[in-house]
Amino acid sequence: MSIITVHSLLKQFHIQQRKPGFLGGIASLFHRDTLTRTALDHISFSVDEGELVGYIGPNGAGKSTTVKILSGILVPDGGEVKVLGKVPWSHRIETVSQIGVVFGQRTQLWWDLPVIESFDLLKDIYRIPEKKYKNNLESLASILELEKLFHIPVRQLSLGQRMRCDLGASLLHDPKLLFLDEPTIGLDAVSKLAVRDFIKKLNKEHKVTIMLTTHDMDDIEALCKRVLILNEGKLFLDGTLATLRKKIAPERRLIVDLVHEHAKISDPDAILLKQEGHRVWLSFDPTQISTQEMINRITAKHPIQDLYVENPPIEEIIASFYRDANR
Repeated sequence: MSIITVHSLLKQFHIQQRKPGFLGGIASLFHRDTLTRTALDHISFSVDEGELVGYIGPNGAGKSTTVKILSGILVPDGGEVKVLGKVPWSHRIETVSQIGVVFGQRTQLWWDLPVIESFDLLKDIYRIPEKKYKNNLESLASILELEKLFHIPVRQLSLGQRMRCDLGASLLHDPKLLFLDEPTIGLDAVSKLAVRDFIKKLNKEHKVTIMLTTHDMDDIEALCKRVLILNEGKLFLDGTLATLRKKIAPERRLIVDLVHEHAKISDPDAILLKQEGHRVWLSFDPTQISTQEMINRITAKHPIQDLYVENPPIEEIIASFYRDANR
């Protein structure tokens, strides 16, 4: 069952341009040229209930615009959108009561109030029954370790603490659908791992459908089986990370620790990426030569201490995708 359905979604922004210089400023009082920028260019996709989908793309690709339309904040210029069976901007109250949104660079908490007072206000806004509110608050406080933060004003929280509180705030009303826009931006390594574990648990154990928008490819690789790639307002790929790797870069990396430092490795089916002392990095195409055959060749020619096989980092694959898409 699809919880999100998007068909031929179009969103444009009209930007008035002021002419440069003093005379240009005077002329702009009477007439300004308008530049039309297409943020979303007839994109279509669907998300099933219980999925955890990565929605990625470079800055300006249209990711946040999509989230704002799906959550009813913006109205598109064309296309059809259904969220939980309703048009989000036409049925805002019904839709908002069943979704949660976390923007990593913004907070839904009141800046000068203690965290618990923001939570109490959200309880009234969402009309959460007292018993349900207390149960959810207790559960979220335990999982996200919020107890010590409840009586601290939001402005005094660290970024990691505020993000945990924002996650808790977005889940007080038991949403069926959660939009996460850069939820780990600026967080330290420990906080990132904690947030990732919570997102994974939320999706797996509580069956919350999650749409994750991020530039952090480690988040995508750790959490998402399916990715949607957006570039310049167009949807270029909808598939698994494995599909992305095969489509963009059918490549493996063989990392070899040699017995003899500075020994030279060469193979007609491998590319030498770099060598640092005993360690050598090779790249090869598994569609041209099997991993086992490549290992057999190298070990037959050179005494080795150890070796590893790995895929290229996902951020390299995404960067390659963007370069090819923009050519």
